[in-house]
Amino acid sequence: MKTENKQVSVLFMLFGILFCVCLITANVLETKQISIGAINITGGLLVFPVSYIINDCVCEVWGFRKARLLIWSGFAMNLIFVAFGALADAIPGAPYWHNDEGFHAIFGLAPRIAAASFVAFLVGSFINAYVMSRMKLSSHGKHFSVRAVVSTLFGETADSLVFFPLALSGVVPAGEMMSLILSQVVLKTLYEIVVLPITVRVVKKVKEHDGTDVYDEGISYNIWKVFKLS
Repeated sequence: MKTENKQVSVLFMLFGILFCVCLITANVLETKQISIGAINITGGLLVFPVSYIINDCVCEVWGFRKARLLIWSGFAMNLIFVAFGALADAIPGAPYWHNDEGFHAIFGLAPRIAAASFVAFLVGSFINAYVMSRMKLSSHGKHFSVRAVVSTLFGETADSLVFFPLALSGVVPAGEMMSLILSQVVLKTLYEIVVLPITVRVVKKVKEHDGTDVYDEGISYNIWKVFKLS
């Protein structure tokens, strides 16, 4: 197995593209409320957990430093998408345009919601990657399935604990807040468990293809060292 270097592979690039697409897609789908049986969720729940699965795969194969680059890249792309969406929403529509209300419902994200979403994403994603990295070292690379679920549980819990109070405090009754947070964490973690067999296969194939299996021994977990890849 080769060690991590300053370059990124084609597979890492493809994971990065998929990661960014999932984040942006989740933003759009969040505007729709859907029901699955007796459970009411946002459409974003269909795709957002995939970003945590990709985070797990990248951290497992290429290590925390590449995951850090992935997370900041996703943050930047999502910020660009939201910013241009807000700009287009603020510009008056053409005289023949009659869909302002629908466009605003998708792209008119309130500043408070947007800020809460960005902060929660960074906190949850970095905690997920950190837990994954440290558990890999402590387990000597064994028990990937356990590490994937536990890291997602920590990451999703942090994400929800940050997002919902920041975004919905004063809107959602205090008594309902914890049940809302708990339901989101449980559903997203179950999502990870359901697709885990696929995740395990993907990680195995990627390691074989790239000949890479990084252990984060002696690295800095400083989240600001974005381009520190080796």
